[in-house]
Amino acid sequence: GIHRQVLLATLGCVVGYHLVKRAEYMHAKVDRELFEYIRQHPGDFQRSTEKKRIGQLLEDFQPIR
Repeated sequence: GIHRQVLLATLGCVVGYHLVKRAEYMHAKVDRELFEYIRQHPGDFQRSTEKKRIGQLLEDFQPIR
């Protein structure tokens, strides 16, 4: 009956809430580790002073045929 639908909807909301919290925790953990790595190795992540144009970033187009 209707009580099962209410129970399952409530159960789905609770499980979904905890899954979202776990996913956010995992993403925050990865972000924290990456920022710590960037802080420890600043030489690998220096910004260039000059801006590159899109043509310098992409490889030249070579048609296959």
